[in-house]
Amino acid sequence: MTVAFVLHRAEAAPFSTAFRRAAFGENDPFARHREIAWEGPDSMAAGRVSFIGELDISSFPHIETLVVAEGTLTLEAAGMAPLVLGPREGVVIGRGTALRVTAGSRAVFAFCAAACEGPAKSGLVPLHADADFKPSATLPAEVLLGPAPECRSHNVFTDEDAQYQAGTWDSTPYHRIVRPHRVNEFMHLLAGSVRFAAPDGSVLSLAAGDTLFVPKGASIGWESSERVAKFYVTQTVRVSIARD
Repeated sequence: MTVAFVLHRAEAAPFSTAFRRAAFGENDPFARHREIAWEGPDSMAAGRVSFIGELDISSFPHIETLVVAEGTLTLEAAGMAPLVLGPREGVVIGRGTALRVTAGSRAVFAFCAAACEGPAKSGLVPLHADADFKPSATLPAEVLLGPAPECRSHNVFTDEDAQYQAGTWDSTPYHRIVRPHRVNEFMHLLAGSVRFAAPDGSVLSLAAGDTLFVPKGASIGWESSERVAKFYVTQTVRVSIARD
């Protein structure tokens, strides 16, 4: 199993993720522009989009978090001031949102999208680096290779049907063992750097401006020596229960 998928590196640093051009669902407004790096259980996908032009979307067909890597992207939804996103800025688009998307020149963004069939929260929900952080759970002692970190988070979007959450998180430095990841997780680093260890001993180093996706079950470690902040999307993958 590939441990993690790098979706973007700041400063044009090279990376080896393989992307395939494909739509996410039948009515994907970005179908012609989307490149998928990972697609898995519970109808989730992660990858990148390179877009220029204008789209009018009467009802956005799924949930999608995007973080701009290059250029400028403008999103306009009814009842909201236009949202202009530059590099390292992000937003969650709720399913059912009517909006216009515009890029006067080429814009590139990393995405994490999920299908949703039940009642959904529509609209645009910006992600904020200067979030209204609240203390959140630290890690259990048995997985730590040093002191427990102090963690904070600000969740701004939740969809129970898709088990999809998005927001901003930060933490003091910590070192964690290699273990299976418990959720599907998209992360865009806003501050600091992280060394992600794989079971074979290799290490993937990422820094502010880089974007990563880690599937549930991928064995990965974490080591940081400074404060780390990130935008995140998590999805708790459902477990099927056998019935007689």
